[in-house]
Amino acid sequence: MAVDFAKLKLLREKSGVSFSLCKKALEETGNDMAASQKLLTKWGADKLADKSGRSTSQGAIFSYVHHNKKIATLIEIQCETDFVANNEQFQKLGTDLAMQLASLPAETVEELLEQEYIRDPSKKMSDLFKETALKFGENMKVTRILRWSL
Repeated sequence: MAVDFAKLKLLREKSGVSFSLCKKALEETGNDMAASQKLLTKWGADKLADKSGRSTSQGAIFSYVHHNKKIATLIEIQCETDFVANNEQFQKLGTDLAMQLASLPAETVEELLEQEYIRDPSKKMSDLFKETALKFGENMKVTRILRWSL
């Protein structure tokens, strides 16, 4: 079956995954967008599991202070390269995680990643994290969290 190029372009924009993987997913699902997105997510989880042993010596620390100045959070995310650490999507992920932690308290990284995403309750924070890691193709991990409240 031929790939619908309009769907290929849309899938690429939505997922941030390479054209070749998007094309393969559309071919295997008969141009079904929803099924293709699920397939890309599955492939991404498999790829991320393969990369989990790689060293994460780069990264960044993100902070958020609530407008009432009564809640503050710090999040440390590690990755493999400074190229990814300085990327705009990586920075957005860190900011979103810090804001999430300010909104919904969590004691551990695991607890934070299992929460529903405040901006899209159909996703967990772990889904958002995995989607971003898949776009970069690097091992990434949230290593520390801290939440203060007055």
